[in-house]
Amino acid sequence: MMFRLLPFAALAIVVQSDLAWSHRHSDHHAQDPLVDIHDFPKSGSSGSGSSGSTWLEKYGPQIDQPFTGPLSFSHLPYSRCLEDESAAFDIAILGMPFDTAVTYRPGARFGPYAIRSGSRRQRETRGYTLSWKNNPYELGSKIMDCGDVPVSPFDNALAVDQMEVAYSTLLARTAASEGSTGSTAATQKFAKDGKQHPRIVSLGGDHTIVLPILRSLNKVYGPVSVIHFDAHLDTWPAYPGTSTDQSRVTHGTFFYLAREEGLMTNTSIHAGIRCKLAGIADLENDASVGFQLISTDDIDDHGVAAIIKRIRDRVGDSPVYLSLDIDVIDPGLAPATGTPEAGGWTTREVKRIIRGLAGLNFVGADIVEVAPAYDNAEITGIAAADIVHDFLSMLLSSEPPAPHSTWGPVRDEL
Repeated sequence: MMFRLLPFAALAIVVQSDLAWSHRHSDHHAQDPLVDIHDFPKSGSSGSGSSGSTWLEKYGPQIDQPFTGPLSFSHLPYSRCLEDESAAFDIAILGMPFDTAVTYRPGARFGPYAIRSGSRRQRETRGYTLSWKNNPYELGSKIMDCGDVPVSPFDNALAVDQMEVAYSTLLARTAASEGSTGSTAATQKFAKDGKQHPRIVSLGGDHTIVLPILRSLNKVYGPVSVIHFDAHLDTWPAYPGTSTDQSRVTHGTFFYLAREEGLMTNTSIHAGIRCKLAGIADLENDASVGFQLISTDDIDDHGVAAIIKRIRDRVGDSPVYLSLDIDVIDPGLAPATGTPEAGGWTTREVKRIIRGLAGLNFVGADIVEVAPAYDNAEITGIAAADIVHDFLSMLLSSEPPAPHSTWGPVRDEL
């Protein structure tokens, strides 16, 4: 058999040798570049460029591409607002990289980074969405990335105080659009001082960050209603082994503590609950904290519209804080979280419910528990960033967007 193949092998060698000789003796101009770089015109001119031109002369501004530039949310203007008292804004993006009160997997301290990274393809000039029918950056409010709170990773009591002081510092700032009928005007009627206050979208961090946030909001507005998207109740009194006051402060107990401190009204509501419980006593305790409950399965039994109506009816005309744990989304779509629970809502369902909440009296919002060490191809960070974009439109819209009306009547083509 080997001898039969030898003629074919010899033929292959001859062909390869001929091709190599032909390549070496081909016209050398075939390898020249199509265009000399120096022939490119200057930006804004039709003439030829010069090797001595500056970048600005030849190509114009140094723009940030989706994959370049400093890491701020959606390439927004960035300021260390906690130290820069001249920074004025209507809505601040604020990172809270705290994760030392978790009960299972840590890593949410990297959540603010992951959410900003997931927002790199978003920007002010491409913020219009079909679902909202608006661009939140073009609605007359100044939106700024205020960086991260430098929280202590060693002392939880210190970290909680740092987050409260940071949030209170920004909440006390004069809103950039004060005196107008802009986005912060609605906060004026609820504020104890009768003034307009900026609003803050917080990037967690584990869910414990909501306790110092509610403490800060209470100083300005008094008790608020909470819309809580989560797979878990987070209203437990304490975990086994609790022996100190500080050990009571965890990402599963903060709402119970907030109720003890009088930070919430009795008109709060959960959405997306599906965790396993110790028994009916957990639900009775949850109701005593001031929450009604919408389970994950309710979306199948009642639909999105009914869920939106129940949330709106529950919080009514009160000042509202929205807190969204990324684990409300099914871990198949958002795996990067510390306490995943199977059977969650889809990203699209959560976004649809958020749109239905526009027009409520929101005083702030957060997204928490993004832990990118457990992510795959940034799918959780990208989903979280997209939800933050929804938050901005939600905060700046006076009512939910109308459904698309361009569809004609349905016809059976069969």
